[in-house]
Amino acid sequence: MARVGRGLLVTAGAAALAVLVGPFLVPVRPLKGTVPPEQLADADSRFIDVNGVKLHYKTLGSGEPALILLHGFAASTFNWREVMAPLAELGTVVAYDRPSSGLTERPLPGDWTGESPYSPDAQVAQLVGLMDALGISQAVLVGNSAGGTVAVNTALRHPERVRALILVDAAIYAGGGAPSWAEPLLRTPQFEHIGPLISRSLGSQGERLLDLAWHDPSRVTPETKAGYRKALRAENWDRGLWELTKAGRDLKLGERVKDVRAPTLVITGDDDRIVPTQQSLRLARELPGAELVVIPNCGHVPQEECPEAFLKATIDFVMKHA
Repeated sequence: MARVGRGLLVTAGAAALAVLVGPFLVPVRPLKGTVPPEQLADADSRFIDVNGVKLHYKTLGSGEPALILLHGFAASTFNWREVMAPLAELGTVVAYDRPSSGLTERPLPGDWTGESPYSPDAQVAQLVGLMDALGISQAVLVGNSAGGTVAVNTALRHPERVRALILVDAAIYAGGGAPSWAEPLLRTPQFEHIGPLISRSLGSQGERLLDLAWHDPSRVTPETKAGYRKALRAENWDRGLWELTKAGRDLKLGERVKDVRAPTLVITGDDDRIVPTQQSLRLARELPGAELVVIPNCGHVPQEECPEAFLKATIDFVMKHA
């Protein structure tokens, strides 16, 4: 029995050593071919420092109302290319890249003090700070997927700044970050070492996720795929995505949507396989007085796959409420 006990202790010790040391044996080589985000800018790109982060944004139109477009996970201002110009006929339209996305700067640990600029609260502060910098006192927030999370959180924290909400396949009831039990693990030295590799594995699945986001992925053009891949050429994109992953947490917005007071439109494709359509239907029921538009034969990104139907619903709502 003693021999068996010693064997079990040796096995347990070897397993613990593998867990503690193993990740450090995995090489994390520098990314090749990445450049500062400014080198990837388009002719209409603009950059502005907000709360210590250099945000990339684009703007069209002028006057009131102001509409601010908030993209989802692994997306960017590119996400809104089909609808920005038509929406600009209503007023001022601003689309920007949230931290870890597009051409916005990816700060690394040591670049900031206090709260991570990737955290949910910091993203609300960045949105309000951008509004302040651009002289926008109130805006219609148009949030797709995780951008809808930011929009609702802003409406709850700063209701005086939100004229109305348009929530497009918004991630409200799920997808708010790692489970609470896993959060300490993400901050261990082992995970800090291999975190960029985890991010790179997610980046390699970009086209599969894009196909999942569309009802009819055969309509995803090579130009669209290239537009999404562009952010993978920005320096530190992998480390920024890891910082976003670490900073995420469940805001329990589903329990708080009843407190939203802004006029709200919920838009969803009838075939959303990322934020299931039923979640948007539930959101429309639980948001006080919300309007609902379900777009047939459409997936998770109606502004790209079904821009005409998206524009009609959005313009009708803005004309009525803003």
